[in-house]
Amino acid sequence: MKVDLHNHTILCNHATGSINEYVESAIEHGIEFFGFSDHAPMHYDPEYRMRFDQMDLYESWIKDAQIKYSDQITLFLGYEVDFLPGYMDESVLQRACDYLIGSVHFIDDWGFDNPEFIGRYEGADINAIYERYFALIEEMALSRRFDIVGHLDLLKVFKFLPTKDIRFLAKNALEAIKRSDMTIEINMSGYRKPIAEAYPSPLLLESIAELQIPITFGSDAHRSDQIALFSKEVVTLARTYGYSECAIYRDRKRTMIKF
Repeated sequence: MKVDLHNHTILCNHATGSINEYVESAIEHGIEFFGFSDHAPMHYDPEYRMRFDQMDLYESWIKDAQIKYSDQITLFLGYEVDFLPGYMDESVLQRACDYLIGSVHFIDDWGFDNPEFIGRYEGADINAIYERYFALIEEMALSRRFDIVGHLDLLKVFKFLPTKDIRFLAKNALEAIKRSDMTIEINMSGYRKPIAEAYPSPLLLESIAELQIPITFGSDAHRSDQIALFSKEVVTLARTYGYSECAIYRDRKRTMIKF
C-alpha cells in the first residue's frame, strides 16, 4: 500500500504512540504517502478530540516530522472533522492544511459507533436509522467543505444491518459525493471491529466504481501497530472494482497516483 491518509495522534485522547512511531511504522510497511488527520476540535464531545488550543501543537508535530523524514516518506497534514450541524467551527473548516476528512459519527446526539451507546440500536427501526445516516452524508457532501468522505458506512460497525438494499439507501449520498467531486476512502479499521470488513462494503464500492468516484486509503490507526493492518485486503478490494489509482492531497488539491 503506497498511500495512507487517515491516522490519529494522542491529542484525540483515545490514541497512543508518538508521531515518530507512526511515521516509522509507515516507512517499515513501504508506505510512500502518509497523512495524519486527527479529530478536529469542536464544541461537542470534547473528550474524543483535540482542543482548539492544541491545533498549533498538532500542526507543529507534523511539520517537524515532515522535515525529519523528508528523504524517506511524504507526510501530509489533515483533520478529520465531525459533520455535526450546529457544532462545526469555521476556524477548523478554513484551516490551512492538506485535506479535510468529513465523517459522520453522530446522528443528532447519538454517538452511534461508541460502544457506550450500543443499546440504542435495540428495538429501533434500523432502515430508518440508515436513511437518516446517509441523509447526513449527503448533506455533508453538498456542503462542499470537505475533501474526503471518512468511513462511508460506519453505521454498520456493530453489525446492525439494514434489511433494505444498502445501495438504494446510499444512492442519493453517493450522487452528492460525485457532484461535489469528493474522494471516498477505503478505511481498514472496519476489519478491527465486529463488522470485520472495510468501509465501504463491497456492494457500496461497486456503486462507487460505477459512478467513477475517486478513492484513497486509510488505516484509521490509533496505535502504530494498526498502520497498514489489512492493507493487502483493501488494495485487493479496490482492484477488484477496477481501481488502479488513488488520491493524495496537498493544500486541498487532489492528485491521482498509481497504487
